[in-house]
Amino acid sequence: MMPLREDPVRDTEGGYRSLVVVLLSPLAFALVFACWTLFAVLGLELKAVLGFGELAFAALLAVPMLVGGLASLPMAGLAVKIGGRRVMLGCLLLICPFLWWISQAGHYLEFLLAGAGLGLGAGSLAAGLVYVATQGPRQHAGLALGLYGAGMLGAGLSYLLLPLISQAYGWRLAPQLYLLPVLLVAGLLWLFADDQADASSRAVDEVLELDDVPPPPAGWRRARERLACWQLWRLAFVYSFFFGAFVALALWLPGYLAAQYRLPLGSAALWALPFTLAVGLGQVLGGALADWRDFRALRWWVSAFVLVCLFLLSYPPFTMQIQGVHGELALRFSAPLWWFLALLVPMGLGMGIGKGSLMRLIHRDHGDDMALVGGLALTLGGLFAALLPMMFVLGNEWVGIRSAGFMFLYGSLAVCMLVMLADHARAPHSAA
Repeated sequence: MMPLREDPVRDTEGGYRSLVVVLLSPLAFALVFACWTLFAVLGLELKAVLGFGELAFAALLAVPMLVGGLASLPMAGLAVKIGGRRVMLGCLLLICPFLWWISQAGHYLEFLLAGAGLGLGAGSLAAGLVYVATQGPRQHAGLALGLYGAGMLGAGLSYLLLPLISQAYGWRLAPQLYLLPVLLVAGLLWLFADDQADASSRAVDEVLELDDVPPPPAGWRRARERLACWQLWRLAFVYSFFFGAFVALALWLPGYLAAQYRLPLGSAALWALPFTLAVGLGQVLGGALADWRDFRALRWWVSAFVLVCLFLLSYPPFTMQIQGVHGELALRFSAPLWWFLALLVPMGLGMGIGKGSLMRLIHRDHGDDMALVGGLALTLGGLFAALLPMMFVLGNEWVGIRSAGFMFLYGSLAVCMLVMLADHARAPHSAA
């Protein structure tokens, strides 16, 4: 293959564009994710004010995830057609009226519908993924994608700000205060970013010109052919666990910590923050490592580590009666808060590394179909995240064990690892 022709002007413009993409896209992601997970903290106050039950609270958490997951694939396709920046900008503006609606709503159904609107805005996650993948720096695509994925730290923004705002001014003001930064980032995207809609097609044209490769089939025919690829589904399926599990835990942890350790809501949200920070750091680290080396085997080690952490986190407080020589001995176990965090934070780091490295693998193996594969991964992840709050509540109500949510995550990850094992046995000589 002949080397690509160098163009100093294009390189300068490309460097500037890559810098803008790498800086603004994670910021937009963080704000959308903060709005997407608004009910993680605010929902607990609404639950006390409106008096709805645990199942209704789980539905309030699940609806934005469900709608956001269903919107991911269409939004990713739309980003290819009209440009990722335009779709991100539209999604940021779309969530503004729903944020205002939340601050004015008075009935549970209104909050549910407004949450669905926030979920539609989360389609910018998929659009931003396509935007970063196509216009970010190619030599450091994993790092760029990792920085973009670290926008999930927006959940930490909710943990920090919402309890303080609610305590000082009341919960109704909290959604309104999100409007200003959302509009500000939308303005920055409009002023400083561009779409360069011909970027991906120009790259494809250059490759076709140099390699004389026939153009790929277009439209739905190409999508159907790609969806028949098992490797595509496997990567999307495994990524969906790490994405969905993080989103669900980010929503669930403040309430879990408040109930399990009898903490005030503000303190519980702050204790959940290290998990979010660890996932964000791990995402950047996983993407950077995958740039340096093909870390396909890393998914096994990361999955095994997370599996062990989930197994230990699944243990509820218990008492064991032991028949000793001199009578019965009572063994009591109840994990203190420091022990819980000592497991949760490293697990979050491992989950972040898994997400960052898997997204880099998706970009490496399916970079020409990033909208399809990345959108599929986010769709499956959103649907899985929507399922988990319901499973957590049902575990509490039916099993009667608050840590049943970790048990369900443990079983789900075990299934993912079996899928990877079956695929490895099916194609032992495959590089995948």
